[in-house]
Order: sequence, then C-alpha cells, then structure tokens
Amino acid sequence: MPADDVPETFHVTTDEQLRAVSNLTRHRIMAVLRFEPATITQIAGRVGLAKGSSSYHVRLLERAGLVKVVRTRKVRGVTERYYAMAARSIVMPDPGEGGPDVLMRHAVADLEASPVDDRQVRMAHLRLTEQQFAELGERLQALADEYRELSDPSLPDASLLFALFHPTSREQADSREQADSREQADSRDQAEEDVK
Repeated sequence: MPADDVPETFHVTTDEQLRAVSNLTRHRIMAVLRFEPATITQIAGRVGLAKGSSSYHVRLLERAGLVKVVRTRKVRGVTERYYAMAARSIVMPDPGEGGPDVLMRHAVADLEASPVDDRQVRMAHLRLTEQQFAELGERLQALADEYRELSDPSLPDASLLFALFHPTSREQADSREQADSREQADSRDQAEEDVK
C-alpha cells in the first residue's frame, strides 16, 4: 500500500477503539506496524508473543479500525495477511483534568522496559511566558515531524516522548486531595446506609 494512500490521522472516538489502544501489548503491535506492514508471525516475533496471542490482539485492533489488511499472498495453500496502521498517527481523546493519559502511560512503560544504556532521559524545569510555552511546544513538534520524515524502516526503532506541561500547583493538589477524601467518605457513608 503506497504511503500516500494512508490517512494522516485516525481519531479515537468510540469505547471499542479506546479499549483497543489502552492495552500495552496492542500499543506495541501498532508501533511494529507504524513503518511497514507485517504478518501475524512477524508481529509475534517482534513483540515477543505467541502467534495465537498476536492474532487475538491484531483482530481487536482490526475490528476497531486501527489496523487493516493491506495485502495478502498464498504460502503453501495458506493465505498470509499483511497488516498496517490505518493512519500515520492516532489522536486520542483528551483524558480531562486528572484523567489517565493512556499514551503517556504506554510511553513510560516502554521507556522503563528499554535497556538503561540505550536511552536518553532529560528533564528541565522552566519558567516561560504563555507565548514561549506555545512556541516551545511548536518547535518540539516540528523537530519530531522532521525526524519522522527521516525514519528508515530498515533501522532500529527509536521512540521520542516529550511532555510540555504546567505542573499542578500545591494549592490545586491539596484541593484535589480534599475532594477525593470527601468523595471516599461519602461512598463509605452510602455503603453503610445500604447495609442498614
């Protein structure tokens, strides 16, 4: 399938799609398919799964519309299917304030599983105007896009994760903790009422 035929983005909008991308194994399968199509056997080998497990996860991704069959071929009487991503990038819904960011969790899990001597992790604390904050975000995205264009499927995988954010202030964290404590107390009270 020519790269020009692949849509730029796929927006995750349904619960089925969200469940499909929320699984770390399926996230890793999509990473395998990002640059080139692969068969179930090839996917299983690259992700470290049994063929049956690989097939199960790919079927869920296919049903959700995130991956698709891009070509088939007959091998000793068996039809071999090659799967590829349905789009160049997946756009997740905003998790909302305090909600779990699925992609960030997957990226951190991948980072933690990577060899220590084969990663570069840096963190910088900055004080920026809103304009500087926006400009830095745009520059980071442009740099990621530039290197994505240079990607060569024959080279080893490399992942880039960047997060530019305003940390929660101490006051916001305290008020969130108080709200959570009140909610837990209300739930306990309700449970006690239900028992009576």
